[in-house]
Amino acid sequence: MFLHKHPYQPFIKKDTTKLIVGTLPPPRFSTGDLLEKDVNFCYGSYYNSLWLFIDKIHNLNLRYDNSKEAIEERKQFLIEHKIGICDIVESAERDKIDASDLGMKKIRLRDVIGYLKQYPSINTLLFTGGNSKNGPEYFFRKHIRDYNIKLELVSNETPRIHQFKLDSENQKLRIIKTVSLTSGSGAANISISKTELYKQLKSKNPKFNTFDFRVMQYREFF
Repeated sequence: MFLHKHPYQPFIKKDTTKLIVGTLPPPRFSTGDLLEKDVNFCYGSYYNSLWLFIDKIHNLNLRYDNSKEAIEERKQFLIEHKIGICDIVESAERDKIDASDLGMKKIRLRDVIGYLKQYPSINTLLFTGGNSKNGPEYFFRKHIRDYNIKLELVSNETPRIHQFKLDSENQKLRIIKTVSLTSGSGAANISISKTELYKQLKSKNPKFNTFDFRVMQYREFF
């Protein structure tokens, strides 16, 4: 049995307005067995692609290696754009040492609502995946039951958008938006290729691919 602990604390500043919410980075980030192009920071897996999307959108020319400079480049971007990161899973057990969300058992969740109350500037949660089992939206829905909070559907188009009301002591009632982005994992490529929008864009431009599709989707929120 492998105890998979999240290797990074939430990255949130006082003026953070958007919060990226995923599950857990691959186990090698917890054991320190990084690959050559991995960055020792949130979403640092070169194969996760989140930073590749952001890099493409903003023409950042980011480094992809184990250097401190690569970490600082990403932190600086997040600070400048008032974006934070708080994955919802603190730890989980695994029979098999891999990055599968479905492989997680005995899962401990982070108190994301507690962080929202602590940082009142946050108005948007960006889930790096949808409501499939053990995905970030799935866990968040489970988490908010303890607070008697429910998500209200705003848009059922991909990416799905919900909102919820957050009432905390000594603060005004807040409306928090949630956006369920298409996962950056390779496993999501199949579902993307089946969407009508992707098929239409692909027919107009045969060079259009699933990476381009995600960049188009993520651009609005990053």
